[in-house]
Amino acid sequence: MAGTPILQLRNLTKVFGNFTAVNDIDLDFEEGEFFTIVGPSGSGKTTLLRMLTGMEFASSGDILLRGQRINDLPANKRPTCMVFQSLALFPHRSVGQNIEFSLKMKGVDPAVRKARALELMLQLRLPETYYSKNVTKCSGGERQRVALARALAYEPDILFFDEPLSAIDYKLRKTLEKELKDIHRETGKTFIYITHSLEEAMVMSDRIGVMRAGKLVQVGSPQEIYSAPQTKFVSEFIGDVNVIAVTAIGAASLRAAEFATNLKCLPVPAGFTAGYLVVRPESLRFVGSPGETDNCLEGRLYNEYVLGSRVQYQVRVGDHVFIVEKLRQQAFGGHRDDKVLIGWDAEGSILVTD
Repeated sequence: MAGTPILQLRNLTKVFGNFTAVNDIDLDFEEGEFFTIVGPSGSGKTTLLRMLTGMEFASSGDILLRGQRINDLPANKRPTCMVFQSLALFPHRSVGQNIEFSLKMKGVDPAVRKARALELMLQLRLPETYYSKNVTKCSGGERQRVALARALAYEPDILFFDEPLSAIDYKLRKTLEKELKDIHRETGKTFIYITHSLEEAMVMSDRIGVMRAGKLVQVGSPQEIYSAPQTKFVSEFIGDVNVIAVTAIGAASLRAAEFATNLKCLPVPAGFTAGYLVVRPESLRFVGSPGETDNCLEGRLYNEYVLGSRVQYQVRVGDHVFIVEKLRQQAFGGHRDDKVLIGWDAEGSILVTD
């Protein structure tokens, strides 16, 4: 994504006693992008966010906003705003009063405040009649919109989001994911979003940064992260995956000791001696004979799961379980415990290290 970096991190580190929570991160955030930081619990993503918002100060390194170092600038002095998981709305105030809060603190005229609140409510699809409605009477999705409108009223350069959808039911969460992406496009603001949910990151983001043990292990577009993971950790974190331990035995061949077989691969990268071959479930297919694909394994159909428009199959090959995914109209007609052949082509393989 082309653009001018609005926020730059240089060797950013945060240490608590003997524990390094964020370890030497270098990263540029582009103006107007939707950037999502994902990672398991304890990976450092929340500590990183707290440093970016001024709620924690870095142990070393720099945070540059439009080229200016802001490490020591407190949260209330930064042109940024946070939307918390808890939303932190004022329960004793109306929707309008919540949205107008930052404007009131700035001494903005009441009529101007109200006009701005109503403008944001229209943009975020909140009925005008909600202006005087107590915020506790709003639904979960409506409160999310109120919190976002309040943040936008502050006119921040960057909006930070700390897992704001994690406590919402699945159907509403899917709706709000799309709405957030639409709002991002409409406002043109820079969104920096923290989540442990791969699904949220894939749906909404221009770029994704994957964190592990305080480090950014890969940064890229959703497509790049999904189709070209650089490590086994990233490949497994970014969705269902089939992983086979392999060693290189030639320029385009591998040995899978677990299955006592050789596998064909795209040219093995220079320097690769051992690691993992990753095959996404949609790259696997059921075949009638070994010659139909570059690689083939025999197993037994163990189970199937209907996932709306898709069907996932579990196939046991020895002690290993493979996942095969098909569109529902291409569903496999086998039965549990049937002997089956599964295969994939060399171009469907991804080689990664640990």
